[in-house]
Amino acid sequence: MLPLSFSNHTLEAGCDEAGRGCLCGPVFAAAVILPSDFKNDMLNDSKKVSSINRAKLRLIIEEEAVCWAVSSVGEEIIDDINILNASVLAMHQALDQLLLTPDFLIIDGNRFKPYHSIPFQCIVKGDGKFASIAAASILAKTHRDEFMNKLHDECPAYGWNKNKGYPTLFHRQAIAVHGITQYHRKSFNLNEQLKINFGTTT
Repeated sequence: MLPLSFSNHTLEAGCDEAGRGCLCGPVFAAAVILPSDFKNDMLNDSKKVSSINRAKLRLIIEEEAVCWAVSSVGEEIIDDINILNASVLAMHQALDQLLLTPDFLIIDGNRFKPYHSIPFQCIVKGDGKFASIAAASILAKTHRDEFMNKLHDECPAYGWNKNKGYPTLFHRQAIAVHGITQYHRKSFNLNEQLKINFGTTT
């Protein structure tokens, strides 16, 4: 079971994003403050949890968290300010929406920009180390997957219901055949993506 928190602060929020490495669609981010008695053996980095268990965890987290929020930043802004800045912006927007102001932040990864004057700690692979970051990763992932499933209904040729916009072989081949959509990130140099070894998926 993952430790609940990094610091001794009462209102510690975990933050994570989903969709940073995708070729299309928004980047989503979540911020979660868990209660001090929260326990769940399933909770882990969203990439290590099955889709069925992610859906179960989403309901549990949204029901039991002290507070939580999810935000997204779309393709046009990603292209304008780059994916790193867009990821941080999405985290800041999620923090803006929390019903309570956290007194400490723990961030998955190694890059973040100060949020007001709240102290923070970046933690590489934090979504597999601390429960609040893992919870944020579950919410960001499930909310983004839900969004990409809706986009798939509009643009079914790209397989977004399965690849969620990541540069899989199928997705890159679909771009080669059909071109890009309004949802693709123009700054990601999609022509270069098509040159990647088609035997590799990510």
